[in-house]
This record gives sequence, structure tokens and C-alpha cells, in this order.
Amino acid sequence: MKYPAVLPFSDILPRLSEFDAIIDVRSPSEFAEDHVPGAINLPVLDDDERVRVGTLYKQTSAFEAKKLGAALIAKNIARHIEDGLLGHPQQWKPLVYCWRGGNRSGAMAHILARIGWPVTQLDGGYKEYRRHVNAELATLPVQFDFINVLCGPTGSGKSRLLQVLDQQGAQVIDLEQLAAHRGSVLGGLPEEEQPSQKAFESALWQQLRHFDPALPVFIESESKKVGRLRVPDALMEKMRAAACTDVQLDTAQRVQLLMQDYAHYVADPTGLNVQLALLTQLHGKEKIAHWQQLATAGRMAELVEELLVQHYDPVYRQSIARNFSRYAQATPLVLPDISEHAFEQAARALCAIVGDGKQ
Repeated sequence: MKYPAVLPFSDILPRLSEFDAIIDVRSPSEFAEDHVPGAINLPVLDDDERVRVGTLYKQTSAFEAKKLGAALIAKNIARHIEDGLLGHPQQWKPLVYCWRGGNRSGAMAHILARIGWPVTQLDGGYKEYRRHVNAELATLPVQFDFINVLCGPTGSGKSRLLQVLDQQGAQVIDLEQLAAHRGSVLGGLPEEEQPSQKAFESALWQQLRHFDPALPVFIESESKKVGRLRVPDALMEKMRAAACTDVQLDTAQRVQLLMQDYAHYVADPTGLNVQLALLTQLHGKEKIAHWQQLATAGRMAELVEELLVQHYDPVYRQSIARNFSRYAQATPLVLPDISEHAFEQAARALCAIVGDGKQ
């Protein structure tokens, strides 16, 4: 085969794991927004350099912009080779891509091929990859007939149960983990930003494409948005028509679980009070002031229980039956406590129930 080989994503996908490296040569900001799973960023133009070249193109001429771009790209490719690629053997197989047109990836791929590496260039670049992801997110969820939705009010342990199911080898989609958000006004994670919508969808696609449609898939009963991120329509529709498991845990245990999971708010009453203020329209200034006083006084268990009883549980009851058509027939799964043993036992019991076709 002549290198660089320029191939469409449909040809590359079946052997994506065969590449020794997936090299995204776009700028750091483009890469940060989203990239092919497993890719590394070796930009041939950084963000400032892209601006310089683009400005020169608009204000002077394409010729002057290309001269500057060529000089910068050559310098950056040389640095990447010297700093990180010299140790690779001749059989090292990289895949290279850029945004769409192929100029940036073509420059990198040409030089790597001239060195002697069997390099492949993604025809159509990231835009072609993104088109494929969009198409598959509309079709992949339809293939799964055995989706099981974990229902249950806030603090009932659904996320922990998903984690244990995953550890036991079950097929799990943890939307909150992928979205870096727990799905409520208090759901933001400390010191962790949510990914972009595109990165969220890439991570979801990466999971779905490796699942076996003949085996159950476990997922939590989420709303259409997790934080600011939207769950793809096809998956949402499949979830809402799926069999349900009703995870049950008594209120005292739920309070303890939430105080563990939201320890950052327990340690930061001021930050918690900022978030509580967002509920003013629903509960009024007097109620919010009361909850903020509890937080400031360190009476967290009391606050959490009131939030459950007066806010989260009523909201859950209003939405769950309306949005999940098979919730009325949900299989109950009672957790005696929040110990590791309890979740391990519950996960095994749930796999047995679903595997026996009792739902």
C-alpha cells in the first residue's frame, strides 16, 4: 500500500484499535472540545498561530498566509518528531486527522510517510468522524432490547449500584459519570467541569459501540439533560420505554449516602447556600433562608432530610411515572443499608432477575 493511505472513517473504524497512535493535529482548543477517543494532540498550529495565519489570510492574501502557515507547521512537526516520535520503530502505525480539509493532517502524514512509517490519514477529518457519531447515536440504542432503567428517589443509591454492576462485568451506561454531573441543581462536581456536548456524545458512542445487543444494559433514570448536557433522543426514547427496577432505601440511609457523596457541600456551607438560592422560585425566600441557616449552622443531616422530603421526593414522584411508561410494573430492589456488601448483593440479585427474564 502507498502511504500515506487516505481512507474514510467507515473503513478505519473496524480496525481503529490496530493503530499504535491516533494523532489529532488540530489546535489545543479544537482538541479540548472533542476528539476521536484515544487520540493525542500534536497540533501543527496552536491557537495563537491559527489566529495569526487566519488574520493574514483575510487582511493580506492567501499566498502570504500559506507562507507563514507552512513555516509554522514545518517547525511544529519537526518539534513533535524530535520530542516524541523518534523512538518509534519502522512498523509504528499512526492515524492522523485534522478538522476537514486535510491540509494540516496532510502535512503531518506526508512527512511521517516519507520517514517510512505506514501512516493513515482520515479522509474528511474530525468532521467525518463527527458525522458518523451522530448517525450511530440515532441507531445504536435501538439495537438493545434489554435495557433496564434503575429508578428510585434521590439518594437511593442508583449511581453506586451502577458502579458495582460495572465492576461485576455488566454492561452499564453511567450518564452522570460521562457528563461529570449528578443531574440536579446541586449536581455539579467539585473542581471538575462538564465536558462539551460533543465530547459527551463521543464518550457515549464509544461505550455503546462496544456493547453486546444480546446482553442487558443498565442505566439510571435521568431526565433529558444532565447538567447542561442533552441525552441523545434515541437513547432517551429507548430508556423511557424500558423495564424498570425500583431501588429502595430508607430515608435515614439516604441522608447518610448523600452526605458522603456531597461531602464537598458539607465542608463548604457557603457554596451550598449559593446553590440553594437557585431554588427560591420553587420554594420561596423564607424556606430557602431556613435551609441556608441549617447549612450555616452545620445541621447538614437535618437539611438533607428536609430537602429530600420537601423538594426532591415530590419532584421525583411527579416525573417518574409520567416519563417512564413501565415504572408501574417496576421490580422492587430493597437495599438494607449503604455498605459495600449490600450493593454487591443487590447487583448480583439484579443481574439474576434480568438474566432470568423476570422483568
